[in-house]
Amino acid sequence: MSEKLATLSFSDGTPSVDFPIYSGTVGPDVVDVRALYAKTGKFTFDPGFMSTASCRSNITYIDGDKGILMYRGYPIEQLAENSDFLEVAYLILNGELPNAAQKKEFDDTVTKHTMVHEQLSFFFRGFRRDAHPMAVLVGVVGALSAFYHDALNINDPRDREISAYRLIAKLPTITAMTYKYSMGQPFMYPKNELSYVENFLYMMFGTPCEEWKPNPVLTRAVERILILHADHEQNASTSTVRLAGSTGANPFACIAAGIASLWGPAHGGANEAVLKMLDEIGDVKNIPAFIKRVKEKDGHAMLMGFGHRVYKNYDPRAKLIQQTCHEVLAELKLKDNKLIELAMALEKVALEDDYFIQRKLYPNVDFYSGIVYKALGIPVSMFTAIFALARTTGWIAQWKELIGDTEQKIGRPRQLFVGATKRDFVPLAKRK
Repeated sequence: MSEKLATLSFSDGTPSVDFPIYSGTVGPDVVDVRALYAKTGKFTFDPGFMSTASCRSNITYIDGDKGILMYRGYPIEQLAENSDFLEVAYLILNGELPNAAQKKEFDDTVTKHTMVHEQLSFFFRGFRRDAHPMAVLVGVVGALSAFYHDALNINDPRDREISAYRLIAKLPTITAMTYKYSMGQPFMYPKNELSYVENFLYMMFGTPCEEWKPNPVLTRAVERILILHADHEQNASTSTVRLAGSTGANPFACIAAGIASLWGPAHGGANEAVLKMLDEIGDVKNIPAFIKRVKEKDGHAMLMGFGHRVYKNYDPRAKLIQQTCHEVLAELKLKDNKLIELAMALEKVALEDDYFIQRKLYPNVDFYSGIVYKALGIPVSMFTAIFALARTTGWIAQWKELIGDTEQKIGRPRQLFVGATKRDFVPLAKRK
């Protein structure tokens, strides 16, 4: 029992009640209100869960005011600079960085699970060629449980581990297949001699007509983007995965639910919206007029890629992705690219304008990631699909943590009902 207590008093005659206060290793304290209804007959009201902790977690920590993001205690800056994606995936899943032997075993296991069941390729034929990649991903990932039902006992740690490996290994293959299908190109099978990210890029851009060779600069850029997107605490899609998982649903269904949630333009679709905004502005000389319209709250002028629900400071991922963006543009000899010139000019204006400074509207990770994808030749419709590929690792870790939490119950939010009170049914003939 916590020694710290919060006392809640009422003006309606309800007796005061005490609730325990718990402290995490870092971050704000929480008031445990689970007994509120039993003690008072009242619920809390918190639309959007702005002040509600839905779970205990030891995976990812964010301090939005200070611009801090850590996976298992490691600052994102250190991981993005020094690790590859599978090393970070191991850390997120297991809580510690792997030693050399553990890293090799993990890499080998993931690599040997990258192929998908051959019959899964037939699923793609059921989709229109112009179907949105996220629609395809939701359907195909959800269907994985029909092919890999040999390890779906969520109460068996070994089954959970097998499903985790399968999802991390097969998402790049399925994502690349989604792209190839939309392009009318043949699917490319993974190659075991390639790294995780190299394999993804090979399956995306390779063809049977010619040999494909990895580019270290571009590989590292995508590696970094995947690391930056691997997990982000209890956001909408992660909470969706956890809510689905609380019902006992299989992991493939839970991840498919997360992909569906990520699809929303206010969540994973934000980098796609940045590109549309830059296309709308068109030229550096149009920025002042665009900014003026944003300030005047013109409904057709929205500053996408700036600000964040959690970060009230500079998004730490944005600094890293900005550096990556310049590396990619230099490698592809796109340094004078009109798009990046426009993006940099827009960033400069927003960072120096009191209107945006006062509102703490700093560039976020979506502002630059879309530009990197565009430079790599990835179509806008695939941006969120690659986000889903990266976030799958975090979703799985969060799902596994949920299953192992003895305090966790099936998710069941309450409501403030404002509808009609009891009324009697009137037969159709007597209604006016």
